[in-house]
Amino acid sequence: MVPALIGAFVGAPVLARELETGTFRYAWTQGFGRWRCALAKLIPLAVVVAVAAGVFSLVYSWYYRPFIADGQTGPLAGIVFDLRGITFAAWTMTAFAIGALAGILIRRVVPAIVATLAAYAGLAVAAGVFLRQHYLTPLVTSNLNLPAHAWIMSQWWTKGGTFAFSGRPSISLLNPFCPPSAVRAGNPSPGPLAVLTPTKVAKATLDQCLTTQHGYTQWTRYQPASRFWPFQFIEGGWLLVLSVILIGLAVWLVRRRAA
Repeated sequence: MVPALIGAFVGAPVLARELETGTFRYAWTQGFGRWRCALAKLIPLAVVVAVAAGVFSLVYSWYYRPFIADGQTGPLAGIVFDLRGITFAAWTMTAFAIGALAGILIRRVVPAIVATLAAYAGLAVAAGVFLRQHYLTPLVTSNLNLPAHAWIMSQWWTKGGTFAFSGRPSISLLNPFCPPSAVRAGNPSPGPLAVLTPTKVAKATLDQCLTTQHGYTQWTRYQPASRFWPFQFIEGGWLLVLSVILIGLAVWLVRRRAA
């Protein structure tokens, strides 16, 4: 929520306060012009909040590195992806730009703050749920041993080349084919599965039961953890472009409407 709060309480009041109190009639009619005054207010402040966010991101990445190394989470997990690399600074600048534009559109501080929080929340949800997984074409594999920290998009099963079901197998399938006794008797395959939790080991054994004993094939659509930095640059890039557009639109509105 830090970027949203910065956008709401730093970005939104920058221009909205001038318009709400009426001080723009003096400040924006000096010899240097309204749009230059708006640029002088927005650009340095946007750079400051982005740099501060970048420093925080570096510290957070250093702090969280042991958790990723221990396998507790993956670098593409939504809970940490936005806080590492360049995206945290990009999201902070975007939130600031949203606040600045909301301020010039609404011209009142409190409604602009509310609008900034709502707009940022909608954009963040859209990026995390719908956009991010499509930055690069996901990989598809039938191998049960996925790369470490893979971000799984979807899973489905086939039998004899025909679609069987999606997601996890139903109880009606597990009871006759792979009862708990068969799952407990199985052994997970060597390799990365050896370091998994007991729950994941049981799942791996269950998957092997369906594939090796009953002819099912599990297909997984996923994003590998090695795409962390490409995803960072893609997301940071479009957020930077969006920030420039929003700030440019705010300055244009100041020039057109603030008189």
